[in-house]
Amino acid sequence: MDNTLKTIIWQQFGASIDMLENAIDACPASLWGDRSKVPEFWYTAFHTLFYLDLYLSETDAGFAPPAPFTLGEMDERGLMPNRVYTKEELKTYLVHGREKCRRTIAAMTAERAYRRCGFEWLDISVAETLLYNMRHVQHHAAQLNMMLRQNVDSAPRWVRKTNAQPLDL
Repeated sequence: MDNTLKTIIWQQFGASIDMLENAIDACPASLWGDRSKVPEFWYTAFHTLFYLDLYLSETDAGFAPPAPFTLGEMDERGLMPNRVYTKEELKTYLVHGREKCRRTIAAMTAERAYRRCGFEWLDISVAETLLYNMRHVQHHAAQLNMMLRQNVDSAPRWVRKTNAQPLDL
């Protein structure tokens, strides 16, 4: 895959991750663990990070998120985690996801990009899975920003492109 295209994809995908991080950072403690809000802020952030991690994997076979997270998010019964994850735990997971994303894009080849992704419920290519994943992150970053606006009348600004570490090409 062309290095210029990889850089463009990284700058925009990274911007989506940055916007998610900014929303997490902006969330006050009073909203973070508020179990009366539906959806719960912390859970929406966790869900987004879990699927960011999953969809950057080759397949769901053998996938395992880092501790303390489990595969419970994939349970079809929609079970919530047994506790509220802390902001620090989710920020650590975000760093993990950002680096995995950066490495995945940097290593992308044209052959790999056109191959069918390894998730049986998605009938798309690996390249399209990257865009699908980026849209998922941005969707939930926007949802978190809306929750911030509704609850504390403030939300982070738009990120044009990431300032995170560039790709190793």
